[in-house]
Amino acid sequence: MKRGTYVLIIFSIFFLLILVTVASFVYIGLSKPPSVKARSYLEFRLSGEVLEKSPGKTLMDVFTGQEPLSMFDIWMNIRKAKVDRRIKSLVLRLGYLQCDWAKIEEIRGSILDFRKSGKKVYAYVEEAPEFDKEYYLASACDRIVLHPLGWMGINGIGGYVPFFKKALDKLGIEAEIEHVEEYKTAYNMFTEEGFTPAHKKMMQFLYSDLFSHYVKGLAEARGKSEKEIKELIDHGFFQGEKALEAGLVDKLLFEDEFEELLKEKGGKIYKMTHRQYLKIKPESLGLNKGKKVALLYGMGPIYSGEGAYQTMGSATVARWIKSARKDKSIAAIVFRIDSPGGSALASDVIWREVVLAGKEKPFVVSMSDVAGSGGYWISMAAHKIVAQPPTLTGSIGVISGKFNMARLFEKLGITSEKITYGKKSDMFSPFRKLTPEEKRVLKNEILWIYDQFLTKVAEGRNMSKEEVDKIGRGRVWTGSQAKERGLVDEIGGLSHALELAKELAGIPSDEEVRLIVQPKKPSFFEAYFGRRLPGIKSDLIPELERMLSAYKLLEREKALAIMPFWSALE
Repeated sequence: MKRGTYVLIIFSIFFLLILVTVASFVYIGLSKPPSVKARSYLEFRLSGEVLEKSPGKTLMDVFTGQEPLSMFDIWMNIRKAKVDRRIKSLVLRLGYLQCDWAKIEEIRGSILDFRKSGKKVYAYVEEAPEFDKEYYLASACDRIVLHPLGWMGINGIGGYVPFFKKALDKLGIEAEIEHVEEYKTAYNMFTEEGFTPAHKKMMQFLYSDLFSHYVKGLAEARGKSEKEIKELIDHGFFQGEKALEAGLVDKLLFEDEFEELLKEKGGKIYKMTHRQYLKIKPESLGLNKGKKVALLYGMGPIYSGEGAYQTMGSATVARWIKSARKDKSIAAIVFRIDSPGGSALASDVIWREVVLAGKEKPFVVSMSDVAGSGGYWISMAAHKIVAQPPTLTGSIGVISGKFNMARLFEKLGITSEKITYGKKSDMFSPFRKLTPEEKRVLKNEILWIYDQFLTKVAEGRNMSKEEVDKIGRGRVWTGSQAKERGLVDEIGGLSHALELAKELAGIPSDEEVRLIVQPKKPSFFEAYFGRRLPGIKSDLIPELERMLSAYKLLEREKALAIMPFWSALE
């Protein structure tokens, strides 16, 4: 090895040691619990991506100040603030939130629960051109304050669903997809040029329910009729005085004026940020102690094998459930799910552990934004299933197929030679079409899996297979609609799921429990250098990114129990 190479290696090691040392000092500094002064307010800056449970700061996050919001952290901080006599109020500084409606409902419920303590909650908005979800959250606060020059838009929900069939035709790519049944529309974006009747019916039914819930919530919060709220939504956009005149906000204040409002004619007040307050241990406030309850997070697409943050590896999640089942000190299990589904086989591996755990201790599922198809498969054996009104769930169906790229390869001048042993050994090859016989085989296989799905839902929900099939067939429901049809037991969030788990375990409702959370907090190196997650990441527009992810998933797992669409309903 040349001398220059040795120097480069030594320099690289030295630089890495410096980096680790700096990160260590930053970590130690950030980990030190802050001093919470009397007459403090807790400030949440709610904008950007919202995950169920954040993997923690990477090294880059430390220096850029970027980190996704964590639902668990928000939930726990609000619980702490409610009983902390030093915290006098909450302040929500609202920007654009990247999440679906159920997470908004979860935070909103926590805010309403906090207000039962008699403490105030304020929402401050500078400017928000499209603000429906965020305004729904703000409506839970005592006062909504807008910057005098702020522009605020509440213009309803909806959007466009892209279809890529014509684009794929031009490229020479054919999506050969078999699905069960007519509402299982996950890959319609590749096989259709627009909505099928079933697809459109389902989407309209979902949007209508979400919009109705949104309007009703705003009407109750702002003291208006639903007709008045709909008229304001149709108007769409309001600036400063117009928003105040319409009764959408309570005050127009500059930043310094807002700080005076927070004093509420009192003396000096002190700000405590959400990130700072995370370092205050709940045990110091009388929370998170007593009998143990396992809180397990199932997040992201479901794959076979090991998983990581924001993906659900069947081996990993099954191991968590098995460990909680065998731990005699754990009184109950709460499984928090935020997943569009994925591999049918991987879902069944997790389902089996849910069944076994349910035979030994109470098992409650809490659904977040989405728990459909495979996400419902892993839920259906629980003693109780809890969902928010806007949760997307159900989607009991199966899909399989492949992408035939023969014409694309021909256009690109790519040729191939065939060597096969076995009549169907190249069935899933992208170099040729499926034969009619192979399509029949594929359809029969997924029909069998669908029958298994129906059987297990029927057993778990005490229904007949015929009843399940009527509400199955790949159809997605909101949490409210799912409850009406017996797929969900109760409406509520994580707090309600915990109360149910305590009740089933015979733990008094006024008694605290200690949460044993999985996945655990990442190690120093995992948090600061980051764990690379499996799957495709790109800077493409969301629709194309979803298209590539859908292709990758179908390549990896041949039979999918996955939602008909992955996009948020805006």
